[in-house]
Formats: sequence, C-alpha cells, structure tokens
Amino acid sequence: MSIKKIMVPLTFSRFSQRMLDYSATLAEALDAELILVNVINERDLAAVDKISSFGFKVDSEHYVETVKKERREAIADMASKLSLADDRVSFVFLIGDPSTELLRFVVESNVDLVVMGIKTRDLQHIFAGSVAERMFRRCPVPVVSYRGGDTTEQMTQWVRKHITHT
Repeated sequence: MSIKKIMVPLTFSRFSQRMLDYSATLAEALDAELILVNVINERDLAAVDKISSFGFKVDSEHYVETVKKERREAIADMASKLSLADDRVSFVFLIGDPSTELLRFVVESNVDLVVMGIKTRDLQHIFAGSVAERMFRRCPVPVVSYRGGDTTEQMTQWVRKHITHT
C-alpha cells in the first residue's frame, strides 16, 4: 500500500501544532502530501441564521468569511513551523457536518491515511459519539490516533492502573 496523501483534520486544540509536526514527519518519511482540513460546522451556521432572524446584523456568509480568514491565518502560522516543503502542504475548508464532510473528502480526494487528535482525556469516552468515533468506524482508509503531551501520560497511567498487572 502506497501512502501519498495524508489528511489532517484541524480543530485548533492545544496540541494541534504537535499533531501537525508528527503528521509532517510521517509525510516526509513517506514522501507524501499533507492536506490540512478544517470543517466549519453547519450547526454554527444554523445558530448564526437564528440570531439573524431576531434582527441582529449578522449573516452566515459573513460569518463563514470571517472564520475562514481567522483560521487561514492560524493555519499559515502553524504550517510555517513544519519541516515539510510548502509545495507538499495544502489547506482545505469544508462546510457541513464534520464527520460527514471529512469522510466525503477522504473518498473524493483519494486520501490514503488520516491523522487526527482525540480531544478527550478519558479513555472510556473516546468513542462516545465524537467525530473521532465516526471516523474510526466509517473511514475507508487507516486512521492514526495522535495523542500528545499530557494526554499520553494520563492514558498511560490509566492503562497501568486498570489493565496491567505490574
């Protein structure tokens, strides 16, 4: 199996930069392209439309453009710190239900591997209705779960306490 396209969904969590660094290392080792993806959740757009219906001067089109601008700047800053050549890194915005849009993008763009972080620190709740849960269950390509920093340590301690017999 050849891995030439690695997708990294970004949520701007506290360990996003470390996850990007890890993904860039993988992409470099595999001579692959790194595709950074951010989904603007359709629920946020529905909320903006609801607020607009009360007479406030806000609309979903302006909201999307503002969010894209802010996130594009944040991504550019994170991407500038990567060891990977600029021509091997791209960025895509999607709008809709995050798991649905990510899965659609994987298939339509012929992605070979997904690297994503898991926000929860609680091992028991990793697969409880999250975007990560849906990606792990439904994604047609391998999904690498990135755990960084204190999350790794906390999960290691949990496993030692509840599973291993040392």
